Amino acid sequence: MHYEGKIYRPWIESESLLIQTTIGCTHNTCTFCDMFREKKFRKRKLEDVLADIEEARTLYPYVGSIFLTDGNVMVLKTDYLLKVIQKIKETFPELTKISLYSSYNDLNRKSVEELKILKEAGLTMAYIGLESGDQHTLDFVEKGLDHDEIINGARKAKEAGIRTLASFIFGLGGKARSQEHIKATTDLLNIIQPEEIAPMALALQPGTTLEQQAKDGEFIQASPLQILEEEKYLIENMTFDTMYWGDHGNNITPMKGMFMESKDRFLTYLEHARNNHPEIHQETLRTFAW
Repeated sequence: MHYEGKIYRPWIESESLLIQTTIGCTHNTCTFCDMFREKKFRKRKLEDVLADIEEARTLYPYVGSIFLTDGNVMVLKTDYLLKVIQKIKETFPELTKISLYSSYNDLNRKSVEELKILKEAGLTMAYIGLESGDQHTLDFVEKGLDHDEIINGARKAKEAGIRTLASFIFGLGGKARSQEHIKATTDLLNIIQPEEIAPMALALQPGTTLEQQAKDGEFIQASPLQILEEEKYLIENMTFDTMYWGDHGNNITPMKGMFMESKDRFLTYLEHARNNHPEIHQETLRTFAW
């Protein structure tokens, strides 16, 4: 198996086999992220990816799930992706899940017909960084997305039958825009209704633009109480069922489950944290780099 540089995958994919298909991220300017800073985006040679898949078969007698890295693999041409997915399915007939990183713009660039072809070939899920539904916040962190792009990309994925997991960040609006950030994010989620969501508390990554903006006073971090209130608002106002992956290690109260059946339990946990968690009285939340 061959990997270049640091390799990242969602914590949910901790037991998946990783196949590096792209190097880096096409966007790579988000001010809060340092995952691919040292890499210039390119696709790997198809023959190298296929060789890795073959080698993995010799190493693992059983593989239930495969995750394609690096950033936004969905940006690749459909024919290329189709060859990779077909090779995976042929090599690992026991496989039940193939996932990758995408952006909403990557989905926008493909037709619904192309996405359906990928779904029928075996693509199961796309992990997408939503980050915020607040356009001011999206622009501030240089996400390069607007609401129409997000809504249209989400619509295409649903039409094609590809599950999406939308990740977003409590506290990304900072102290000043905490309410605007979470209200707009909740409103947008109620429109696009991803099959799964993964909220996580903001962790300032060392060396990022956002970390420097925090040092310079241009960005004031939301307090732990504000972050807790953001999650409470989300849970009280989300109107659709989804798998809630709120168990990221930086979250004040890690919790997960199907949303509708877990909603009351989640609110109980949050109320307990508000009354008892030692972080609530701090100025900023203690978090860990990814």
